Amino acid sequence: MSERRPATAGSVEGPILSVRHLTTEFVPPKGTQGKAARALEDVSFDVMPSQTVGLVGESGCGKTTTLMSVMRLLPSTGRITSGQVNFKGKDLLAIDEREMRKVRWKEMAIVFQGAMNALNPVMKIGVQISEAIILHDMMDRDAAEKRVDQLLEMVGIPRTRRDQYPHQYSGGMRQRAMIAMALACSPDVLFADEPTTALDVMIQAQVLELLRDIQKALGLAIVLVTHDLGVVAEVCDSVVVMYGGKVAEYGSADQIYNHAQHPYTQRLLASFPDVNSPTTQLASIPGTPPRLTDLPGGCRFHPRCDVKLAKCSEVIPPLISISEDHYAACHLLCQGQEARF
Repeated sequence: MSERRPATAGSVEGPILSVRHLTTEFVPPKGTQGKAARALEDVSFDVMPSQTVGLVGESGCGKTTTLMSVMRLLPSTGRITSGQVNFKGKDLLAIDEREMRKVRWKEMAIVFQGAMNALNPVMKIGVQISEAIILHDMMDRDAAEKRVDQLLEMVGIPRTRRDQYPHQYSGGMRQRAMIAMALACSPDVLFADEPTTALDVMIQAQVLELLRDIQKALGLAIVLVTHDLGVVAEVCDSVVVMYGGKVAEYGSADQIYNHAQHPYTQRLLASFPDVNSPTTQLASIPGTPPRLTDLPGGCRFHPRCDVKLAKCSEVIPPLISISEDHYAACHLLCQGQEARF
């Protein structure tokens, strides 16, 4: 495991991004019947300047929805019902869409999952990046084209390939182009939604190394969504473990990997191969994640938990402090503790 930067949770600057009690639902499309899906409930975490925060958990646990809620890019059926998203002292949920457009890309940007789907297939790569710069930075076209060359060079793409189309790029190059586009307006926070999905192992390593180098050079804060615990161990300072749309555990990477407290986190880690113990049998988590339209009462994880208490099926456990900057939501740990957020 590579050496990590020192944790910044105690930094005097405070968090650059602070999410508090974020709750998001998806309602059935107009003209159809069905129950609303509670995709996020009471989600809270902080992102410090120049820090990498990993959002991890099984598919459908709310990782991508968290990013889309913070960026206010939810589809028409999605709605944020409560919470705050404080970015540099401003609540992004309290501003209008016109003001929010000034924040997107210029102050916070996102690298979407699946670069081939995110890029316009009939536009040249250089044109796509320059349009983002002209729209948000108000540069003229000549200045924007020079900026495109700088960005492509930063992500390791020869400037001679700026006039090619997405289908002429390999998967790794398309992902690098998406990163270049996200960096076009020099944001302070970069969201990366499964940036190594569908890439082979060598290209994954290159993309992660690129993100680390860019962060070091530009001082970015990065929020990384992934289901790959190896990626989290390699690049993240803090980790938010999500389950059923809620935060199960939250702490530094060292605390999560070496002192996991929530039964879900423990089982999740036990299901991941350990190169230091190749003969150890992998654990599995019985059952399946809950349906968001039919969530269980109490703790979301209790139907799959082998150490549950009687009240786990009735009372939602609060996210409480386990130690400094380490929090978990489990009744086994809540004796005499008060909610952290």
